[in-house]
Amino acid sequence: MIHFNFRIDMTDTIYINARATKQHTYDAIVIGSGISGGWAAKELTEKGLKVLLVERGARHDHIKDYKTSNLNPWEQEHRGMTTQKQKEDYPVIHRGWAASEAIMDGWTNEKESPYTEIKPFTWWRSYRMGGRSVLWGRQSYRWSEMDFEANAKDGIAIDWPIRYKDIAPWYDHVERFIGVSGTKQGLPHLPDGQFQPGMDLNIVEKSVSKKLNDHFKGKRHLFIGRVANLTSNLPNRGKCQYRNRCWEGCPYGGYFSTQSSTLPAAMATGNLHVITGAIASQILYDKDRKRAKGVEILDTEDNKTYTFESKIIFVCASSLNSTWLLMNSATDIWPDGLGSSSSELGHNVMDHHYNLGASGSVDGFEDFYTYGRRPNGFYIPRFVNLNGDKRDYIRGFGYQGSANREGWERDVAELGIGSSLKDVLSTPGSWTIGATGFGEILPYHENQIMLDKRYYDENGNVTTDTAKGKQKTDKWGLPILAMDAELKENELKMRKDIVAEMKQMFEVAGIKNVHTWDSGHYLGHGIHEMGTARMGRDARTSVLNGWNQVWDAPNVFVTDGACMTSSACQNPSLTYMALTARAADYAVSELKKQNL
Repeated sequence: MIHFNFRIDMTDTIYINARATKQHTYDAIVIGSGISGGWAAKELTEKGLKVLLVERGARHDHIKDYKTSNLNPWEQEHRGMTTQKQKEDYPVIHRGWAASEAIMDGWTNEKESPYTEIKPFTWWRSYRMGGRSVLWGRQSYRWSEMDFEANAKDGIAIDWPIRYKDIAPWYDHVERFIGVSGTKQGLPHLPDGQFQPGMDLNIVEKSVSKKLNDHFKGKRHLFIGRVANLTSNLPNRGKCQYRNRCWEGCPYGGYFSTQSSTLPAAMATGNLHVITGAIASQILYDKDRKRAKGVEILDTEDNKTYTFESKIIFVCASSLNSTWLLMNSATDIWPDGLGSSSSELGHNVMDHHYNLGASGSVDGFEDFYTYGRRPNGFYIPRFVNLNGDKRDYIRGFGYQGSANREGWERDVAELGIGSSLKDVLSTPGSWTIGATGFGEILPYHENQIMLDKRYYDENGNVTTDTAKGKQKTDKWGLPILAMDAELKENELKMRKDIVAEMKQMFEVAGIKNVHTWDSGHYLGHGIHEMGTARMGRDARTSVLNGWNQVWDAPNVFVTDGACMTSSACQNPSLTYMALTARAADYAVSELKKQNL
């Protein structure tokens, strides 16, 4: 692991302006500064390459720009609520739990950057430095050999071109650097990693864990989540302070983000330049060399384009935006874009389906309380379709949840007003426990995204009369995506089991008043969008090879969620990081051999 001993200081020396810079040639261009893009910048600069990092959003500097992270809730202007204007500009974000005053600047203005929903699709985007690495839930789980073999064994879609052994060393590399706290469980379907000490389960969670283990004879497990929050210091980063305000940005560097970790490492090399407010509008392709030669940038302020050249390009703009960029590139050679020769570009959209689970009340622990605000919960890994268990669907699901004592926010129906209400709310309430399921979505070819090339009349209806209609574009006149994806029979069957199994486990553990919920799921809402530029073994059936290279342009690497060939049921970000580090190492090796 590389240790960097310097103050985390976002200086202007790494930033350049697309409108004024005189340097237009680099060894590598990285598009996107989120989890994958930050890792690409770190790995490539540390290997000696001169790198241009392109971010379409604004600067968002570590510590300085965490505007609300040290404010008390009552010090926020709207006490945590969003305004009517924000509800108008961010309608998709307001479909779920992410609409909060403290983080609204982190989400993308949907009026400026619209998309079309042929089928309902909830797309939560963050266009600023660091992307969703500032906002993510930080749950960090390895995939297993079972996950990489699943497509081949089930006869679904295509086989992954890699196996667990190919990525295991890179999981090691990533975990040591970002800092993942967790406990080793010895489960073959959820491999252990390079962990810092795990956070503690509370007294109720420990009790439920033991009861589940006893009842199911060690075949079901409940343990503390594996999370990219530090329990031991790393260079220039402090331990988690148990504030549970991670998505506002951590002044202590207590969790992994681009700002706290990979960007400072890349800065320390002196090999990094960054452009913000710059949309990568297309990859420039040299049809004679059959290689990409650079990237065209649209400046979001002057709406003019600028060209930058490089030997290699890492596309890490987040799954669907990375595919948008490929679709918008080299259309004079491939009408459907760079990487479309297999007819798989844009297809096989995946996510994790959730918005369902169970909860209940817990008796017998009135003498116990919790301290601090642990930014983590428990995890119950997959147990269906394993070890002889067989269901009427394939693949599986896991759960994330927690137990807590109710606080002052609880509703006391018998006391509506006055001093008696205040007295009651000043004491701890009863214990409750809840869990949410996360299920795998299969890679269906018909689940797809595409550039919306249709024409719309003045009422917003699709029309075939091109003279009277116009195509939809974003604020900058660029084409937008249309989403056409949905859950299918396998996922709908699985959802019934997710609810039923959680209810059973809580009842086995002695939980009272168990109730279940299923509010339905539209793709995208899991914020784990995957696929659309999948890896594979054959150029005829995939967009990328086993090293994340675009078959049609081997000096272009796509290492974010777009590359995924299946989705498993574990949170995917750790896998994106490992794939990015692996691809960067390979890219530099190939450059040295002059193969790119």
